[in-house]
Amino acid sequence: MAESFSFDARALVTTIAWLRPCAAIGQATAIAVVVGRLHVALPLIPLAVGIAVLILATPVAFLRLRNARPVGEAEAFVHVAFDILMLGWALYFTGGASNPFITLLLVPVALTAAALSGKATAVVTALAAAVYAILIFAYAPLPDMPMHGNEFRLHLTGMAINFMIAVLLLAVFVGRMSASLNTQREAIRRLHERALRDESILAIATQAAGAAHQLNTPLSTLRTLLPELERGREADAALRADVKVMTGEVERCRGILRDMVEYGRQQLAGTAQATALGDYVRESVDRFRLLRPEAEVTTQVAPESRRQRIAVQPGLAHALLNLMQNALDASLHNGSHTVILHAAIDGSRVEFVIGDHGDGLSAHRTVSLPTVSDKPDGLGIGLALARSTIERMHGELHARSDAGGTFVHVTLPRAERA
Repeated sequence: MAESFSFDARALVTTIAWLRPCAAIGQATAIAVVVGRLHVALPLIPLAVGIAVLILATPVAFLRLRNARPVGEAEAFVHVAFDILMLGWALYFTGGASNPFITLLLVPVALTAAALSGKATAVVTALAAAVYAILIFAYAPLPDMPMHGNEFRLHLTGMAINFMIAVLLLAVFVGRMSASLNTQREAIRRLHERALRDESILAIATQAAGAAHQLNTPLSTLRTLLPELERGREADAALRADVKVMTGEVERCRGILRDMVEYGRQQLAGTAQATALGDYVRESVDRFRLLRPEAEVTTQVAPESRRQRIAVQPGLAHALLNLMQNALDASLHNGSHTVILHAAIDGSRVEFVIGDHGDGLSAHRTVSLPTVSDKPDGLGIGLALARSTIERMHGELHARSDAGGTFVHVTLPRAERA
């Protein structure tokens, strides 16, 4: 059987690991009732050996599951086959195919069909059928029971108990495995959505890199020509003021291009810088105020978190800057200049909250894929870029809106202990 790895194989082995102690307790209880209440002389030594083997196999399965290495389909099949053989062992010494609990052989078949491939299910089905066929002809017969003609009613009682056990096992454990499958499908859906978003952002980044390369030449030309405009016009104060503003804007554009190049280098290096949370929030606000001096930023850092250190990944500053710019634009739409930035450390996580006094996210707006902007001159990619950056750092970004505005929660691994 070819080795393949899947989430379902691990779920199946987990189910089997929990079923083994249940099977051991059930067998011990049944033996105690038959021997103690019905006074039937069963071969206790081989039955006790089977129960002991099941008990010993339980921690083996749980120890394997503690290992992060993926569980292969072949490995899961070995666990299923082992349990079928152990059930066959118990049935051999308790009447073989005439034992009403013989139909419990269907349980591992059903679990395998819910978790593994069709090939694995066929092999397990063949194994269960072979055990059943062998038990028809080869088994240790039960001794005569002093039941005074009630043997058939006892058999029916055993069948009823067996039916209830099988229904309970299938309902509980197949339900668990179905939930695992749904979780897997949801994870695949999220990965697909993330791949689409990253593909869109990659296309935008490619265009941006080309534009940055092309913009460097005209910016250098403007930087050279602007001082020439002032030459010979020292008395024209208005012109000098305009040239000063234009020179500042050109330098700002050049600085943005340099930051883009440096950010790319940091991304390739993948290095994080350790800094105190309070210092990082202050630096982020200072950087934002240089870009948007009209902003009124309200900051709050939990007192116990200010001096605690965090590992700042490349790109976090740009993500927070994007979110704060969106917040200011939303507040300005309502005549406010307020941007809210809160930060705190909770155990191994650090959380930033960026808020505004705007109207909230519109119905069509998402934070996943690049979309249409709510701003007349917006590109519609700020939130998507921020979320892509945060998720690449193994963090999460969630937005909520209410009557007071929109609040974006960014949660990241702290990574650096004080």
